[in-house]
Amino acid sequence: MNLIKIAALLLAIAVSAGAWAHGDEAHKMTGPVRKEQKDWGIAGDARSVKRTIQVGMSDGMRFTPDAITVRRGETVKFVFRNEGKQLHEFVLGTKKELEEHAALMLKFPNMEHDEPYMAHVPAGKTAEIIWTFNRPGDFDFACLIAGHYQAGMVGKITVSAK
Repeated sequence: MNLIKIAALLLAIAVSAGAWAHGDEAHKMTGPVRKEQKDWGIAGDARSVKRTIQVGMSDGMRFTPDAITVRRGETVKFVFRNEGKQLHEFVLGTKKELEEHAALMLKFPNMEHDEPYMAHVPAGKTAEIIWTFNRPGDFDFACLIAGHYQAGMVGKITVSAK
């Protein structure tokens, strides 16, 4: 069964390979934000933001802070500041999904993706996302640039019940 999933994923990657490439250019979302419910929440609206959280990214492969607590139902604006000289990214997800995606990034380091729970931040730049945490639980975030996740560029988000 896993072989079938891998084959399907590789086919999807091959079909869309022209659109997937990490680089030093800024990645901007085109069109409206896709609001798809994930285990860790859903894309938020700017007018619903209750709090802004600043997150630093460094070439030491660390996020600052690397542990964040929010309340269920809270809409947060994250502002990411890349203090390094390399491209970094912030990707929200479950540990399992981030591990699978990180493994793919090692195999296909030029993959590009543009989801509302991801931010690509060139060296010395900032980016932001707005996210609504509508499900309680413990979730993860990471930089999935090839090798960064493996070097420990990860963090935790705890979504507490109201």
